[in-house]
Amino acid sequence: MKFVVWLDEITNKDVHIAGGKGASLGEMWNAGLPVPDAFIVTADAYRYFITETGIKEKIKELLKNLDIRDTKALEETSKKIRELMESVEMPYDLKLAIVESYNKLCEKFGEEVPVAVRSSATAEDLPDASFAGQQDTYLNVKGADNVVKYVQKCFSSLFTPRAIFYREEKGFDHFDVAIAVVVQKLVNADKAGVMFTVNPINQNYDELVIEAAWGLGEGVVSGTVSPDTYIVDKKTLEIKDKHIARKEKMFIKDEKGETKLVDVPEDLKEKQVLTDEQIKEVAKVGIKIEEHYKRPMDVEWAYEKDKLYMLQARPITTLKKGKKEEKSEEVDEGKIILKGIGASPGIASGKVKIVMDIKDIDKVEDGDVLVAPMTTPDMVPAMKKASAIVTDEGGLTCHAAIVSRELGIPCVVGTKKATKVLREGQIVTVDGEKGLVYEGIIKKKEEEKKVEEVKEVILAPPIITATEVKVNVSMPEVAERAAKTGADGVGLLRAEHMILGLGKHPKKILEEEGKEALINALMEGIRKVADAFYPRPVTYRTLDAPTDEFRGLEGGEREPIEHNPMLGWRGIRRGLDEVEILKCELEAIKRLREEGYKNIEIMIPLVTHPDEVKRVKEIAREVGLELRKDVPFGIMVETPAAALIIEDFIKEGIDFVSLGTNDLTQYTIAIDRNNELVSKYYKEDHPAVLKLVENVIKTCKKHNVKVSICGQAGSRPHIVEKLVEWGIDAVSANIDAVDTIRRVVARTEQKVILNFIRRKSLEE
Repeated sequence: MKFVVWLDEITNKDVHIAGGKGASLGEMWNAGLPVPDAFIVTADAYRYFITETGIKEKIKELLKNLDIRDTKALEETSKKIRELMESVEMPYDLKLAIVESYNKLCEKFGEEVPVAVRSSATAEDLPDASFAGQQDTYLNVKGADNVVKYVQKCFSSLFTPRAIFYREEKGFDHFDVAIAVVVQKLVNADKAGVMFTVNPINQNYDELVIEAAWGLGEGVVSGTVSPDTYIVDKKTLEIKDKHIARKEKMFIKDEKGETKLVDVPEDLKEKQVLTDEQIKEVAKVGIKIEEHYKRPMDVEWAYEKDKLYMLQARPITTLKKGKKEEKSEEVDEGKIILKGIGASPGIASGKVKIVMDIKDIDKVEDGDVLVAPMTTPDMVPAMKKASAIVTDEGGLTCHAAIVSRELGIPCVVGTKKATKVLREGQIVTVDGEKGLVYEGIIKKKEEEKKVEEVKEVILAPPIITATEVKVNVSMPEVAERAAKTGADGVGLLRAEHMILGLGKHPKKILEEEGKEALINALMEGIRKVADAFYPRPVTYRTLDAPTDEFRGLEGGEREPIEHNPMLGWRGIRRGLDEVEILKCELEAIKRLREEGYKNIEIMIPLVTHPDEVKRVKEIAREVGLELRKDVPFGIMVETPAAALIIEDFIKEGIDFVSLGTNDLTQYTIAIDRNNELVSKYYKEDHPAVLKLVENVIKTCKKHNVKVSICGQAGSRPHIVEKLVEWGIDAVSANIDAVDTIRRVVARTEQKVILNFIRRKSLEE
């Protein structure tokens, strides 16, 4: 068993000994390519380390039954394993071999040489799976003891969250993969970067792409800086295109030998990094590497005092076989709000989720557009969920670009300002080839031809507010359209319209088809809306069935005749009388929650007394649903009675209140809202109505109960202004009013903040 090998001892066939990175360096060294000297702590040394220290079985136990999609559990398991691996004493004979090899390297160069300590997994950089970035690299390490310390850290980095996740996804057994560690003389680069020997964006095998930045190559590889991009014709070495980026930051080695991120000197920020001659020199070596390996390669390079070094070469894993140049997708014209470098082709739309660091990744849901300063390997679980990725920094070979191409999702990098221009929750369309981000959902031209429709741009409000702006939904069929408004959820999903759509009275369904038929019909309708909005909340209101509306249904002839149905047998009072129908509704919610629709909430209409709330809770328990515990539960405040004794309802136990101003207005000022003779007197901004609304909001805020509005008043800007000033938590508007109301809310919030600042200023 050899603990250490040198570059001249290995070739590309020795991945099992030196890992992908180490084997490739040995291959290039022996091919006469300019590679810095290095030794490799072998994969056998790693296996010896985990066996000899007795930690292998402990690691297996920690990994047992781990759900890699549970981000918190994944991170906690990784932390425990890494702490275990870094806390044990390295076996003496292994430690001695590393120290002696480092001292030999120092003797060769006549000083205590700074080195890069780089992980090299035995499964990384394989033709069918890029493990790049899954383990750690440490730069500017000096001194034998420090080298030993960082070799051990590299060993432990085989179990970072990203590495565990990636192996599970690719089907690699954790202990079939070992790790070697390359200890390589550090190149103190003046300029460095990466190169693809095939253009990875348009799959053009006749083009080569080089990215370059000032200082150490860490900035380009990690995506911390936005590099220059040069495209070279491989046959003629003609420089076909240049993108000279503004380079704000660079990595350097300071006087103490430490790696630091510093500002680029002003005169270099917009200067071309490589001269044209250097571009051609790098390209020539890249072509030699591709010819040697007989396949497209991803290469890291660096210049130190005008001497060129090759630091790494690995196969490109994201090219599609047999395709020389892909035909690009095109979209209809829309408003371009951001430009960058197209890093992974394709077109996708979704809601923006801004991820500033690893703590934010849990908020990324399936189909979202992940926006970050730059992605890191820790973000891979979230990247898997995203429909597209947009970053501030980076180039064609940064982490975001590589992973996006492997995932097959659009990616735009190097925008400089994505995290500032784009807003949380904003709907955008990402064109990963052209490097463009559009406002709203932009239809693909090919889609338009298929459906032969006029091109359409559905814009989502690019405004984020503290007050949630939700949407009212009456029919499941409009759920998709409602979701495209960018609303924060459904503030009111009406049950009665789902029943009316069945064409049959619910009692007749129960009598002829049984309760399962009614439960399934309700589930189907609610599921459509919950799917369209997931994970945004959907608040389902139980049946509010005025007798005149249900009389027209099959079986509705038994509905009683009422002189004024608005004041009659409806709302929760009817629900408590026809308890079998209410039970079916509660059962439908219960089953959907069990299916995983955790975004569904429930509220009851037209309450007048806390006893009604108590009784509904009892009925829910009969079907196995614990309101407030199993599902968020609230009430509609639509009567003056409920508004005046709101505190009593809060004491009975509710999670939220929704103001139904349509009924609250008619009951407060004694006007039938369906009677055209008095419709001109129907005013939701009547002082008495507003006083009741204000009382409810302030009482709820006092008791930390969420309060929203879902009546027509929520679509009236002048009323919404007052609601926001009083502190309402959410406003639910009609579909066509969401954009307007969001803007009203934003403007009012700004006004409230400004007035607060002015008052504080005067007080001081």
